[in-house]
Amino acid sequence: MPTYPQSIAAQLAALVAEVHRGTAPEAAGLRDLIDSACEHVAGAQYAGITVADRAAGITTVAASHRYPALLDEIQQRYQEGPCVSAAWEHATMHIRDLETDHRWPRYRHDVLSQSPIRSVMAFELFADGPTMGALNFYAERSYAFDDESVELGLIFATHVSLAWAVVRRQEQFRSALASRDLIGQAKGMIMERYRVDAVRAFELLKSLSQISNSKVVDVAQALITAEFPPPAHHR
Repeated sequence: MPTYPQSIAAQLAALVAEVHRGTAPEAAGLRDLIDSACEHVAGAQYAGITVADRAAGITTVAASHRYPALLDEIQQRYQEGPCVSAAWEHATMHIRDLETDHRWPRYRHDVLSQSPIRSVMAFELFADGPTMGALNFYAERSYAFDDESVELGLIFATHVSLAWAVVRRQEQFRSALASRDLIGQAKGMIMERYRVDAVRAFELLKSLSQISNSKVVDVAQALITAEFPPPAHHR
């Protein structure tokens, strides 16, 4: 008979498989995972996924309630907090009682004054160059999370990380298709206007890319926009 963690892992695997097959929209698939996390991780009332980028800052990509997004806004404001630390330091962060935990003083002050959250667990999800992610659990009660909570939290973090990788691959695939379409359209314009073949048209695009120090797809987009400018909006 499977243990409780094994049973949860099986359910998570099924949810990740839905994301992988494309039967669940990406955002909805991640939301299903964190909703399941709130249901099964002992003590958890809310959950969210935080993405921290050294250039773009901190964002909430999925949340079961408004509190995870609020706490991420506070972390963005001060560039400190358990979720950021979990992401950047490749570690699990556990706040048992925010009233007595002083590791992130400015974060602590605003969370205590703006929300009822008192317990937090944060698990690293992934590291992708300058971008890091964390899965976070929250509770209004102090000492809400025990050893079983940490164990199940790690299981969920592993599976959410897999789902995130699937989502990223799907986004990259769609982006590649969109880029190919733009480049193809720009090539067609060049071929028609300058009476050259497809190979020469692409060589011209690459030359423009090198001259302007821009990506080929950006050059293609600029040519298309110049040929078909968006309609002006009149007040």
